[in-house]
Amino acid sequence: MADVSNPSPRLITGPFVSVMATALVFFVYIGMVVVTVPSFVERDLGSGEFGVGLTMASFAFAAIFARPFLGRLTERFGRRALMMAGAVLASLATFAMAFSTELWHVMVFRGITGLGEAALFVAAATLIADLSPANRRAEAASYFSVAVFGGIGVGPLIAEGFIGSDDDYSTAFLAAGVLAALAAVTVLGVPRRVDRTAGRSAERMPMFQRAALAPGLVLACGIAAFSVFMAFAPEYSKSVGLPGAGGLLLVYSLVSVSLRVVAAKLPERLGAHRTVTIALVFLTAGLSLIALVPEPWALWVAAGVIGVGMAFLYPSLMANVVNRVSEQERSTALSSLTMFFEVGTIVGGVALGAIGEIASKQAGFLGGALMALVGVAVLWQFVVETPFETVDTVDTGVDADTPIPA
Repeated sequence: MADVSNPSPRLITGPFVSVMATALVFFVYIGMVVVTVPSFVERDLGSGEFGVGLTMASFAFAAIFARPFLGRLTERFGRRALMMAGAVLASLATFAMAFSTELWHVMVFRGITGLGEAALFVAAATLIADLSPANRRAEAASYFSVAVFGGIGVGPLIAEGFIGSDDDYSTAFLAAGVLAALAAVTVLGVPRRVDRTAGRSAERMPMFQRAALAPGLVLACGIAAFSVFMAFAPEYSKSVGLPGAGGLLLVYSLVSVSLRVVAAKLPERLGAHRTVTIALVFLTAGLSLIALVPEPWALWVAAGVIGVGMAFLYPSLMANVVNRVSEQERSTALSSLTMFFEVGTIVGGVALGAIGEIASKQAGFLGGALMALVGVAVLWQFVVETPFETVDTVDTGVDADTPIPA
């Protein structure tokens, strides 16, 4: 049982900062690749939007396929080893993309980078949970997501600098590969003493944790709604008189990242039900505003509203799942939960995208708003609120609230 007499034990330690630094470096790499691949596929390979879609699908499906195995691998070989392996795998695949001449080459290498990204993210998220006091895990997840989304926000700017006016995609891929390799080095800042493993007993663990199912479905609903905004905003913004969606995405990013920092402690105070409801209601409001008010000002306001929603969606769900399983089951639980990122992306990009193409983009935005409301219903009906006092009920010999020293 966690000790509630000390509500704020130390969170920011040396190992915690090392994991954050690794995530930041790696997701700057992800941000570089995310903008480089579509342009490369369309312009250099001449494969059009369908080819871009295939590369996105290969990444998502590879990550979904890998996640059920990653929990076991994380426990078998350790968090640090899996982070390093994921970074190296992604680096090698990205170097190879610099020399790709066919669409199928890129699809294969994007699939491999999906495996690498999934491995690093699951292991890093598990290690963040390991290093966090039980009553501050949502706060820790908020800080961790700042590194993730901050990196994704900076990466495109760096990539555009390497691509330049000469469309030098090879140099951009090589630079991104170097960053991924650097992440494999920065993870060495995590001492071996904090890298927990279950050894061969990990082979007996379930590949999917049932505790992650209901929170995962809620997460998928939110990500599906957000995916509609990301997919339709660039073209829809032009139809209402804006030059593009770059400014909208910047507003979204600034609001989301800022709230993850200044309101990092709020999820623990409000609990998962209230916090995630706020997130999904804001997503619903933002998407509905875009659909019903086709004016530039509405898009600017909606971008900020959606930023609020996305700031509060993941941290509470992550803490909820971690607090319902034992320490030995933590990595498999997080691999199960994070699989729903890709599930939501596919639903939002394929199903709601089809609605947008068949009917209108406004219908697609409304479909996303409805999906977020479905998430609210699933949240209150099936997700069990878990106060931090009840976590880690399996005896591991370690107090759940005892932080690991730097």
